[in-house]
Amino acid sequence: MITVLVGLQWGDEGKGRMVDYLAGNVDIVARYQGGNNAGHTVVNEFGVHKLHLIPSGIFYPDVINVLGPGMVVDIEALVTELDELSSSGIDTSNVRISDRATITFPFHRLEDNLEEERLGGAAFGSTRRGIAYAYGERYMKKSIMIGELLYPDSLKERIKGLVEWKNLFFEKVYGSDEKVSFEETMNWLSKYGDKIRKHICDTTELMESAASAGKDILFEAQLGSLRDIYFGIYPFTTSSSTLASFAPVGGGLFNKRIDRILGVMKSFSTCVGAGPFVTEMPEEEAGKMREIAYEFGASTGRPRRIGQFDAVASRYGARVQGVDEIAMTKLDSLSGQENLLICTEYEIDGKKTGDFPISAALQNAKPKYIEMNGWKENITGIRNFDKLPDEARKYVLKIEELVGYPIKYVSVGPERESLIVR
Repeated sequence: MITVLVGLQWGDEGKGRMVDYLAGNVDIVARYQGGNNAGHTVVNEFGVHKLHLIPSGIFYPDVINVLGPGMVVDIEALVTELDELSSSGIDTSNVRISDRATITFPFHRLEDNLEEERLGGAAFGSTRRGIAYAYGERYMKKSIMIGELLYPDSLKERIKGLVEWKNLFFEKVYGSDEKVSFEETMNWLSKYGDKIRKHICDTTELMESAASAGKDILFEAQLGSLRDIYFGIYPFTTSSSTLASFAPVGGGLFNKRIDRILGVMKSFSTCVGAGPFVTEMPEEEAGKMREIAYEFGASTGRPRRIGQFDAVASRYGARVQGVDEIAMTKLDSLSGQENLLICTEYEIDGKKTGDFPISAALQNAKPKYIEMNGWKENITGIRNFDKLPDEARKYVLKIEELVGYPIKYVSVGPERESLIVR
């Protein structure tokens, strides 16, 4: 079976805990887009781990974990992540890196910083990991592929031209005194490239052979629908496609159809970075929820913006992903709330709509809410949907009705086993 697991909202929905849960029954887990600009937090018998580049199937020794050709890989960050996992007793020999994925360099991080500083108050809220610039260069045909690390003579010539271009760019565009050194860049590539060389391969051949042999494959997305470069809240998006439709391209598997798309959404709304966020709570209210639910970015540690559940955005997110089923996370974080709000419509320029618009209209959108009763009980130990408090069940079922897709899983805690399967 070929399954794609995706986020339906702004990212940070809890995809890592769902991949960790599902990965025990698959043969390959593959990331198909993004870089180390976001992370997945996984809680299991190995402890609490924040993964940024490595797929969340890494905790199962028999599962192959693929970094697909659609990714941009900071090899320094990757080596750090591999070392941290190894030091925790986790076997990383099952990691495979596509030779067609491209490299995020230190000068991409520098460019990210220079642009955010230039924009000032109009900045996008970038993670400053250089992701946009790494992807931009891929489309300008200047990127260095991971596989080029295996061809040092050719690589050296490519780096000479790239460094020359970057120095011209920094000087003429930003007026920066920063200089990219050819020698330092080559040393960086050698230092970290040598440590990942054994993991590099043609992952398309690996994936195609596995699929033809009837192996089970799980594609893992980074971020969510509303951060997709094509259908997200542009320009407040990531620089790759977060959609399930992109999985065959970004994962490098072409001769098998996707069998199942599982979308993950949070029981309330969270957002990292700039851009319109219609159901955002006042900070006094958001701060309390942030501490209860520990809503801080897995990669940056930045406090997430908090909002009421947005059925308009979540329905749109599920639709563009083409989901079959949904996993709702962090229902336990809502315990103790007296009342819960669900946004069912937007009001834009005096007109009500249930459709999710482009950013220019979204900036003027006002939420229209329905109110539901909360519950006080601790639900973290419940494993049967019918055993949930009446108010919790009604809340889940109302969201299922509004979003329009079946909610199969309900997470009531971060641990692997803290899950209700309906």
